[in-house]
Amino acid sequence: MADRAYVDFDWLNELDSTGVFFVTRLKSNAHIEIVKSFAIKRGNCFVLSDEEVKLTGFYTSKKYPKNLRVVSVYDERNDQDIVLLTNQMSWTAQTVSELYRSRWAVETFFKHLKQLFRVKSFIGTSENAVRIQMWCSMIAILLLKLLKTKAKFKWHLSNLITFIRINLLLKLISGNG
Repeated sequence: MADRAYVDFDWLNELDSTGVFFVTRLKSNAHIEIVKSFAIKRGNCFVLSDEEVKLTGFYTSKKYPKNLRVVSVYDERNDQDIVLLTNQMSWTAQTVSELYRSRWAVETFFKHLKQLFRVKSFIGTSENAVRIQMWCSMIAILLLKLLKTKAKFKWHLSNLITFIRINLLLKLISGNG
């Protein structure tokens, strides 16, 4: 998932050619032509349209020559229409919308990883090493959030992590660990 700032059709085409599915926002100035419109499920009040499209801009059509899918949804929280772009044709429009909406959880996780744990780079860079480091980080965040809910004092997560880091360091230095 990527946000509007990251729409690069060369990169999206590269992702697609390697079998990766993506969901991102379509820039408002993108030139598209509707190839096919899909029926919207009744009772799905937030999906406004679901269409297969092709890019018609001079450069973008060369960078991404295949058809794409555009799902327009209404964002009730911000009272705005959001136009989503994906290369996945078999998911429901609701799934496309929910995947895009869930990107904030992913972004929050990486924000915690970078800010709270001060992870600037990965120790290992192989796929397996990165996966292990991600799982360890997720477990650590879950344990810290559990500690936060169990604590008598209502900590901010960042303060709790700093408190634990300082106290662990003091125990190591004093040798009373």
